[in-house]
Amino acid sequence: MRLVMPGCISDARSIPALRVFVLICAMALYLSMGASVFQAIERPLERELEEHVARVKVDFLRNHPGVTDEDLESLLDVVVRASNRGVSAARNVTGGPNWSFGQSLFFSSTVVTTIGYGHVTPLSKPGKVFCMMYALLGIPLTLVLLSALVERLLLPATAMLRALNAALGHLYRPFTIRLVHLLIIVSVLIIFFLVVPAVLFSSLEPEWDFLDSFYYCFISLTTIGLGDYIPGDSPQQEYRPLYKVATTFYLLIGLTFLMLTLTVFYDIPQLNLSTVFSSVKLDEDPEKMRLSGSGVMGPGYGIGGLVMRDEYNHHDQRRSVVHIRPHLDDSPSPEDTTPVHARDMRVH
Repeated sequence: MRLVMPGCISDARSIPALRVFVLICAMALYLSMGASVFQAIERPLERELEEHVARVKVDFLRNHPGVTDEDLESLLDVVVRASNRGVSAARNVTGGPNWSFGQSLFFSSTVVTTIGYGHVTPLSKPGKVFCMMYALLGIPLTLVLLSALVERLLLPATAMLRALNAALGHLYRPFTIRLVHLLIIVSVLIIFFLVVPAVLFSSLEPEWDFLDSFYYCFISLTTIGLGDYIPGDSPQQEYRPLYKVATTFYLLIGLTFLMLTLTVFYDIPQLNLSTVFSSVKLDEDPEKMRLSGSGVMGPGYGIGGLVMRDEYNHHDQRRSVVHIRPHLDDSPSPEDTTPVHARDMRVH
């Protein structure tokens, strides 16, 4: 029987709190570093633009003596406010209204996916109220839809993992095999949802180069949605409503595959850093064990079908080792629809 001193329990509980404090400090340092770098890079260009605008205003007032500075400021204020609401004052912009069906569908998708570009917003009070109600129901519905799609995509992803394990299990450790599997998923995400769409956008958008298009794809799929680049808003854009609808489907499919990539990433215990800052381990909480499905697998199985066996080295320190042995029947049958976190992977 092992005796545990009360002081040891309090020390063990203080360790996660200390780790969280370190994480908070690291996050604050990371934000400060980002602010410093952005300031150093962007502030000189901003200063140049401010000086250019000031020179243009002075030249305009000099060439138009009948226009006062107050009149010009009033006009600019109206133009800027309209531009912030998605309405351009330029005479050559004939891309169609912002609230056509295609544009409205694109806006609805940015709301429920929490991308929120912000370049087009509801102008009326009823529109703002409906937008809040629409998002309140649409965001959970979108998460449920994306989760269901990810669960279906996990089936071929798991089949590929089992094939890699059967082919390489006798040569490499399970962690290495999972890294190879993750690398394949990430490569598909980068090539087919970032690089290829970036090439298409750079060819369709007259003012975008490849970097601008890749930047837009990354900012959109990560749901940051800065709104500085919006497809289909250039003057004389052909088939603008259809273009917006196609972009909507791209965003939904891209977000689904991004969630699949994150699921595969977090399913690797060695890469899931959230457990480092958790005060209660999953295998110590019966409720979490039940919700994770580990209890229905029987003895010898843990999260994701893998068991983490504690061993002790010569320094008497605990380490976790995962052993997977490939079998000929590791490949699931086509009728097997069990998610990846509930599949049986052989352990010894």
